[in-house]
Amino acid sequence: MKILCIGRNYRAHAEELKSEIPKEPVFFMKPETAIIRNNLPFFYPGFSEKIHYEVELVLKICKLGKHISEKFAHTYYDQIGIGLDFTARDIQENCKKKGLPWEIAKAFDGSAAISNFVDKNKFKDLNNINFSLNLNGKTVQKASSSQMIFTFDQLISYLSKFVTLKIGDLVFTGTPSGVGELHINDQLEAYIENEKILNVNVK
Repeated sequence: MKILCIGRNYRAHAEELKSEIPKEPVFFMKPETAIIRNNLPFFYPGFSEKIHYEVELVLKICKLGKHISEKFAHTYYDQIGIGLDFTARDIQENCKKKGLPWEIAKAFDGSAAISNFVDKNKFKDLNNINFSLNLNGKTVQKASSSQMIFTFDQLISYLSKFVTLKIGDLVFTGTPSGVGELHINDQLEAYIENEKILNVNVK
């Protein structure tokens, strides 16, 4: 399985990072070794001094697909969860200055915490799913899928032009504004609607 991650899919987040608003989806990939499951802790890596949290809705792919039409894209994912994209921001900023790829800042082991997944039919409107992140009991990110620049179906269709989607693949759909720095002993709690479905401690 693979993890496909969308960057700059919320206008306010792109603006807070002083990045251009994309005209088409921006994506990068993480390896399977990036995944943290079952609310296990995130261990602060020794190679970075500036790890940021980014909360995102995550789609789970349910069938094989390539060159998927947008009108059929909804049939290629059947579950939705929430995830944390941990980013070594100091390393990423250095890579950007040098014009280098920045997977090293995004794809390291343990950089993708994921919740359990729920049937997408649980949601009345996939284009209006509310989600949020608390850091040490304080809400730091809060948004709705209605604020995405590119919808779930647009993302699935676009990704499938370049990469064959396989059963079990995960799509991180982008983070809203409010990203920030993590420290050892921080506690992260992620919610979809009013239900807490992910809890991660920083060690």
